[in-house]
Amino acid sequence: MKNAHDIIVRPHITEKSMKMSYGDPSVRDEKQLVRKYTFIVATSANKLEIKAAVEAIYNAGKSKKDELIKVENVRTMTMHGKKRRVGARTGYRPDQKKAIVTLAQGQLLEDYGV
Repeated sequence: MKNAHDIIVRPHITEKSMKMSYGDPSVRDEKQLVRKYTFIVATSANKLEIKAAVEAIYNAGKSKKDELIKVENVRTMTMHGKKRRVGARTGYRPDQKKAIVTLAQGQLLEDYGV
């Protein structure tokens, strides 16, 4: 069994990912918002492991059932390493895997990106 912190490497903070984390601006009711968060994950992790890791990390220390985070959907993509050159040597950056995690309606991650 893998550790949750070994699966989730770090949050992927960009302008686009932060916009997705705020939800759809046309929805007025806060409880109807569907938020998506982006993480850099281990390249060997699958969707079920990513879902369990996000829920384990963000539900740690919470006791009330209404406070628990529920992951609805996980989408993954592999970002292949770019070609790099230092002097006469050429090589590649390492491959990375990115996961877009969709939470249930009305839920949010308080410490995302901290």
